[in-house]
Amino acid sequence: MNPTITIRPIAPGDNAALARAVRDTLSEFGAAKPGTAYYDEATDHLYELFSQTPRSAYFVAELDGEVLGGGGIFPTQGLPADTVELVKLYLLPAGRGRGVGKALIMECFDAARAAGYARLYLETTDELTQAIPLYERLGFSYLPAPLGDSGHFGCQIWMIRAV
Repeated sequence: MNPTITIRPIAPGDNAALARAVRDTLSEFGAAKPGTAYYDEATDHLYELFSQTPRSAYFVAELDGEVLGGGGIFPTQGLPADTVELVKLYLLPAGRGRGVGKALIMECFDAARAAGYARLYLETTDELTQAIPLYERLGFSYLPAPLGDSGHFGCQIWMIRAV
């Protein structure tokens, strides 16, 4: 039997599993430090954050009902009006190398277009280098400095792409 990976919108019961995916991934790569999502209070309340914020969306990847991780778009304060941030994109090891990250990002592109955005921006850290080739393959280009006010001063890599 082939395992079934599904991508779906976030649901109220997903908070604990997603917070665990975010923090476990950051810990695994040595990036559990101040200025990252590891310490964001919002990491524990993703359903509430995304359901209450207009023009945002969050998607969950599951393998046979088990949460592998997720990713979303959020209108981070200080970004240009036509730009939304790709946020909280984290996958547990069982979700990596299977096209799940790409599928989540494609959902985010679709959601950004549907919400009227023209560009998708992201921030990441030097420690999370495994994701960078995927961002490059999907057409993201590097920026010399951050956009907006995410509060993630622990990030050193900023990228953007038209949706």
